[in-house]
Amino acid sequence: MRPLHVGLLWHAFGHPNLGVDALARANAALIGEAAASLGLRPTFVTLGSAASGNAPMPADVTAGPHPSIRELALGRSRFLEAIRRCDIVFDIGEGDSFTDLYGARRFAYQAATKFAVLAAGVPLVLSPQTIGPFTAPHHRAIAASLLRRSHGVHVRDGLSRDYAASLGVASPAEFTDTAFALPYRQAERGRRPRVAVNVSGLLWNRSVATRLDYRAFTCAVLDAFTPTSDADLYLFAHVNGASGADTDVPLLGELSRRYPQARIAPLFATSQDAKSFLSGVDFVVTARMHAAIAAFSSGVPVVPVAYSRKVNGLFASLGYDCYVDAQSDDLASAVGRTLEAYRHRAERAGQVAAGRAVAARRLDAYRSELTRLLAVLPVAQRRSRPHDPA
Repeated sequence: MRPLHVGLLWHAFGHPNLGVDALARANAALIGEAAASLGLRPTFVTLGSAASGNAPMPADVTAGPHPSIRELALGRSRFLEAIRRCDIVFDIGEGDSFTDLYGARRFAYQAATKFAVLAAGVPLVLSPQTIGPFTAPHHRAIAASLLRRSHGVHVRDGLSRDYAASLGVASPAEFTDTAFALPYRQAERGRRPRVAVNVSGLLWNRSVATRLDYRAFTCAVLDAFTPTSDADLYLFAHVNGASGADTDVPLLGELSRRYPQARIAPLFATSQDAKSFLSGVDFVVTARMHAAIAAFSSGVPVVPVAYSRKVNGLFASLGYDCYVDAQSDDLASAVGRTLEAYRHRAERAGQVAAGRAVAARRLDAYRSELTRLLAVLPVAQRRSRPHDPA
């Protein structure tokens, strides 16, 4: 098999937010499948995002250098050297970071690293992600230039497709979130129903304004699963970290003292560990989009608590309407819809199965696109030499 050197720009393996980790692991696995189908043996290097914590990296992935804007401006850096060794670079933007909503500095890093790939003459492909918005006119102009010069622009939702088209991208391709393809180990189900609730530090700490009183909603759901109920209750974190407004971890101890019937799931080192755990429960409630995707894509009925349009838009596109809209639902309707979904979870499982089939078709289309992109690379068109390792 011929070697293929792939750069993974803004793929954050081991990120405390397991959703970001899921995107990196799933996209690398999909690229690897496409490469293998062409007789290529891929090796990956991360670009941009540093490896975090002690999470294990896939065997074929190496952590590359972090970019320095100053070194990039001077035209010499280990980051540029790593790019030049790549046959192709895939950029997933940590899911939704290609925007200026997170500030000018973060946008500058996103833009400068993309320009570096293009300046090196290496094909740049934007993997399925959220594109924009870009509120500053000069940011919008920079983003438009980058998108139009990229080898491919792939998005995970219709809004991003339309937004990219408005910036002059000729044919942005819509697929779905790559985390639907995240590999996992199927866990055994218990004798009694298992209910897993993720409490989002982001919403609990009111870092995002919502109409729904998220604290009251969470407590009302947990109140429904008393020690005498028919289910075993679990609390789990999907954003790790001991401090910070976004982390879920401190809430585990706080709520387990208030609800002693709840068991605390172990902290997950990777998104695959989290998905494997969720595959063994019977019902999930979460405001973390990628925790909802993990449950959904392993066949488990889930009630996502949507606080932005990307969440309800994603699940609505799969024909799944069992979610709470934190920006429009009141407390009574949100709690009622959640507990009704639990009572009718067998019916919801049928909806999940249908939605998984839709996601699978979109992932198959993405695999085909990856194969097409890799097949035209010079390395893919070279004949295998006798001494090439098999």
